[in-house]
Amino acid sequence: MIIFIGIAVVLCSVFGGFVIGGGHLFWLLHLNELLIIGGGGLGALIIMSPRKVLRDMAKGMFLSLKGMPHGREAYEQLLKVLYELFLLGRRNGMIALEEHVLEPANSPILKKYPTFAENRDAVEFLCSSLRPIIDGRIKPDQLRLLLCAEIERKETEHFAPVNVLTKVGDSMPGFGIVAAVLGIVITMASIDGPIENIGKHVAAALVGTFLGILLAYGFVNPLAVNLDFIGSADLDFIRCIAACVTGFADGMAPLTAVELGRRGLSSELRPTAEGLEEMLKPIKLPAQS
Repeated sequence: MIIFIGIAVVLCSVFGGFVIGGGHLFWLLHLNELLIIGGGGLGALIIMSPRKVLRDMAKGMFLSLKGMPHGREAYEQLLKVLYELFLLGRRNGMIALEEHVLEPANSPILKKYPTFAENRDAVEFLCSSLRPIIDGRIKPDQLRLLLCAEIERKETEHFAPVNVLTKVGDSMPGFGIVAAVLGIVITMASIDGPIENIGKHVAAALVGTFLGILLAYGFVNPLAVNLDFIGSADLDFIRCIAACVTGFADGMAPLTAVELGRRGLSSELRPTAEGLEEMLKPIKLPAQS
């Protein structure tokens, strides 16, 4: 919704100012200019992007329409599920987490927190982080290295579409110039015609420059920045999981490990220390039979 509001503001301000200045919107309707600029930008996007980057870009654009992916409720559920898993591991041993890690879809703990359980990437990262601890194959400091390597890989994948889209946005004014030059070629070919036709051709050429700049700085580059924020929000969610898991693997108490993750959150999403304790206080494991 916010993106649509931003687009509306850009369109109203640009075209509204044009109309107030005495222009007519139909003067800007030149499909040939749009075809040159839009086709050129799309072609450049396809040439410079591997197939996976194109898929990730389409997915990111869809997610950007929904707003930021992780709100305060998502983080509250994350801290709760981590705390409950850590409690279970501390009381019954790490082997007690095996059923929740190997089959997360059937985990009774994860089912309590549907917002987190529906986030497949986060669930997969959590399970892959806990599995080496359960197996006892690595030490806590080694786990930190593994998670850092995975997060670095995710960073590269997150920001590849952003970099490509930014380059496309930077190229749009150039395609606008291409459209303008082609318009001037058409104008020169009609130089011996009626003066009003020459004026129309020159106006069409200038519209090409205008559209290239507008698309670059009014739409494509702002969309790339939005995708950047979406990717950063996803990575922050993953980093919170990594911080809590490594803290627990280092021997921290469940509450302290979750507190470690809380401190890494932004002020907008971070509950207070007292609020975290109140939030986690009702979570208790069933008594052992």
